Amino acid sequence: MTANRRRGEIEAELDGRAYRLCLTLGALAELESAYGAEDLAALVDRFATGRLAAHDLARIIGAGLRGAGNGISDDQVLAVQASGGAAGFAAIAADLLAVTFGAPDPRAP
Repeated sequence: MTANRRRGEIEAELDGRAYRLCLTLGALAELESAYGAEDLAALVDRFATGRLAAHDLARIIGAGLRGAGNGISDDQVLAVQASGGAAGFAAIAADLLAVTFGAPDPRAP
């Protein structure tokens, strides 16, 4: 499985299994609804603070998993492990948001 970053996809390993994540329009609408955001700009503003709770990470990662076709709930995301623990989850969410909203690839030289 190779993620296509040009299409907004990333790869992440959860519980030792590789997954593709993508914040599709439907996944972004799901996040807007979950946060009561009026529009994408309000959603971006919320995430731009860099202050995300564990439930925020689960929502973002869960929406990305579902956007890529994985049938995983936010509760299931809360029960899995990522390499690096909490920092690993934060890195997955940050990478997903960066590729979705056009930030440079953090892995690029």
